Amino acid sequence: MRSDATPPPVAAPEARTSRYAWCVLALLSFVYVLNFLDRQLLSILAKPVQDDLGISDGQLGRLGGLYFAAFYCVLGIPVAWLADRGNRVRVLTVACALWSLATIGCGLARSYPQLIAARMSVGVGEAGGVPPSYAIISDYFPTGRRGIALGLFNLGPPIGQALGVAFGARIAAAYDWRLAFVLLGAVGLAAAAMVGALVREPRRGAADAPSLHAGPPAGETVSLRNTLRMFATRPILALVSLAAGATQFVTYATLGFTTLFLMREKAMTLDEIALWYAVMLAVCVSAGILLSGRLIDRLAARSPQLYGLLPALALMAAVPFFIAFVWAPGWPLALAFLSVPTFFNYFYLTPAVTLVQNAVPARQRTLAGATLLLIMNLIGLGLGPTWLGAVSDWLRPAHPAHSLQLAFYSLVPFYMIAIALHLALAYRLKPSTVLP
Repeated sequence: MRSDATPPPVAAPEARTSRYAWCVLALLSFVYVLNFLDRQLLSILAKPVQDDLGISDGQLGRLGGLYFAAFYCVLGIPVAWLADRGNRVRVLTVACALWSLATIGCGLARSYPQLIAARMSVGVGEAGGVPPSYAIISDYFPTGRRGIALGLFNLGPPIGQALGVAFGARIAAAYDWRLAFVLLGAVGLAAAAMVGALVREPRRGAADAPSLHAGPPAGETVSLRNTLRMFATRPILALVSLAAGATQFVTYATLGFTTLFLMREKAMTLDEIALWYAVMLAVCVSAGILLSGRLIDRLAARSPQLYGLLPALALMAAVPFFIAFVWAPGWPLALAFLSVPTFFNYFYLTPAVTLVQNAVPARQRTLAGATLLLIMNLIGLGLGPTWLGAVSDWLRPAHPAHSLQLAFYSLVPFYMIAIALHLALAYRLKPSTVLP
């Protein structure tokens, strides 16, 4: 295990990026698109699901947050432990098939308890999606290109969000919300078959300098206990995880309720959401993730503080526009304001993932990535939508027409917490004491 004082490795000459590596990245990114599309389809179709099953904002928040995250986050650790010791491609293939079948189950649910069971099953499958992919990509791309590769992979969420809005809203408007879940699950089953047939398991550490191929130092083993101890005792890893989690609290809460908010309080229709909201998500989130990945690759080696400073500055710029989005009287103005925080909110993701992947030995990357996701998603995915839905329910008796709008304002303090944590991370990231 490298200390915080160890400089980043230089990629071995034989690890230069091949055409096949880019093909693997494209396929894994497609699977990640489906992963996030499956995850977010419920929030996109919140209004018709609420109307059909008669559930409250609080129930919706728990369904997309706490209930899903309970399985998604916790199971990610044992799945990553298994992947670090076995075939990561096989783990990813089985996981994709499982969450796709569970997505079909969401479309077949006829009651709230049945939908809870289906969503928890989606979480079980998706627990095995992202951590093995992070490690596979890191073994196909050298350090100098790992930031842009992971940045491209992390386009999965914005593309999944945009396609989910466009696809899910169109299907729901023209046919039925249940059909959207069934069709998406079928596509996922086909994608699982493609991964199993086309992706080769890379040698661990293939894109690293030879000094990292051996894994942890003598006497240390790749284990959950050692990985958790590493995150608990190394301030940089602890801070980057908490900072990313606080940011995700805001982003997942916003994602979980924006479609419902635009329809209920800004008078936007499903057809308008399928066009305008989808385009805004695709452009703004993708641009934010790509730009942050490019800046990290170009500048972080000379100025490591950027791993914390870049997300902090981006979130500072996002806050006033987020407040304006919540306040705006109509959906066109609200969507225009929302485009700015949508762009800046995702400047944290690629720096966080890249820092953690560069900070651990090759044999520990899947487990380290899963630990990062565990912390981020327990805080963000588990608590963000749950908080926003509960606040809306709490405010509804006194403000029946605008409870969700007032609940959105409650996210502003969490912006401030995320900014403070990223600034604390930047303070720790000094050239003499940190990786890249």
